[in-house]
Amino acid sequence: MGQEYFWMHGMWAFPFLMPVIMFSVMIAAFYLFFGRGCLISNGRQPMNHGQLAQNTENPLDILKTRYARGDISGEEYERIRKDILS
Repeated sequence: MGQEYFWMHGMWAFPFLMPVIMFSVMIAAFYLFFGRGCLISNGRQPMNHGQLAQNTENPLDILKTRYARGDISGEEYERIRKDILS
């Protein structure tokens, strides 16, 4: 079982293919962790840190939107608005 055994049964490709396989796995891992912006996106677009402050709405604006959609009645709107303003 000399050197001929190692080179003659297909194992000659292993030293050359292993770095290629390892490099492919590293590229895939970097893409999963950093390429999409976050690890788990839950079907949503990745959000950067600056978007959080930009997307915050005033509670009164949210209340007005809910009232305009018809989610709450006029009495509920007035009661919640008084709670927010006080």
